[in-house]
Parts: sequence; C-alpha cells; structure tokens
Amino acid sequence: LEAYVSVLASEFSDGQALQALKLLKENLPASYHEGSKNPVARERVHSAATIAGIAFANAFLGVCHSMAHKLGSQFHIPHGLANALLICNVIRYNANDNPTKQTAFSQYDRPQARRRYAEIADHLGLSAPGDHTAAKIEKLLAWLESIKAELGIPKSIREAGVQEADFLAHVDKLSEDAFDDQCTGANPRYPLVSELRQLLLASFYGEAFAEQ
Repeated sequence: LEAYVSVLASEFSDGQALQALKLLKENLPASYHEGSKNPVARERVHSAATIAGIAFANAFLGVCHSMAHKLGSQFHIPHGLANALLICNVIRYNANDNPTKQTAFSQYDRPQARRRYAEIADHLGLSAPGDHTAAKIEKLLAWLESIKAELGIPKSIREAGVQEADFLAHVDKLSEDAFDDQCTGANPRYPLVSELRQLLLASFYGEAFAEQ
C-alpha cells in the first residue's frame, strides 16, 4: 500500500506492489485459519511478503511505517501489528488532493494518492463500475477493516494493551520522532508534526481520522 502511493513509486515498483496485495487478498485469510494444512496459501503469503519487500526497497514507504517504528519501540508492539493499527487512518490522511504540504518529485508533481488508492481498489476487485474515487477508497478501507477483524487484530492502540496515561505521556515525542523517521520523506503528503499527533491519537482511540 505505501509503496504504491510513495512519491518514489515507479513503473518498476508498481506491478510488484499490486501483485503482492492481490496475493495477500487471495491467500492471507486461508493461511491464517488453516496454517500448515494449506501449504499453498502459506507459500503465496511468503511470496507476497517478499514481493512487497522488493517493491518498497525501490519505492520506499511512508508515515505509517514512520509512526509504527516509534510506536513499536516505545510500547513493544510487534511491527506488523503497529502498522495494521495505523494503516487505515494513514490512508484517510493521505487521500487528500489539497494537503497542507506536498512532497514533490518529478514523477509526483501534484497530489496523486487518492487516485492511486482507487487504482488499488480496482486491482483488487473491490470497486464496481461507476464508482467514484471516494467510493473506491471507502471500499478499500472497508476491506482492510474486515481482514483485520478476521485476523484478530485489535481495533485500536488502546485495545492492543497500551495504557492511556502512558500513551498520552509519550505522544508528543512519538510524533516528533516519527516526523524525523527516514520513511516520512517518501509519503505522498508531507506531514506536520501536529498532524502525526492527530493520527496517533485517532488510532489510539480507534477513531477514523478526520481533518481538523
């Protein structure tokens, strides 16, 4: 997901990112539920992880990983889980054609994240003919929420076991450190520290991120 909307995405990484997502959509639930009884699904999930790694090794990542690095380090949350707790709100944040700040590269000279997320929904067969971009993004978010529920992923950082007082004591530092993370520069929307704080707070309480 992050590799496909990254400002460093290219024709070389796009196909790998989309193929990894398709393999995960088709095989991750079976691999999770059936385990060693379904070696084909397990193999395809491992392949998807590797293909995704090739994609983001070339296109890099974004603020979901920036925040997940700091969240995991501070509260000992496994890295994949930390990303899962944040990804839907990061999509809501990035899917904005008029961001506060925009990262600009030659191949990404204007906001394109909304269109790119809609393309992911199309590729995964989530959208219907006639759907507008906003509807496609909502269907992508709905699919992500449903697969997280199926895999038993908590709905919020708080549900993952982080105490509110502990989180609030660290959220300012988490936001500042996430801003300085190496992944932030490739995010399609260049964040303010205050916006990262809003994302973290919304994700802690299990709320959908909304612009303030």
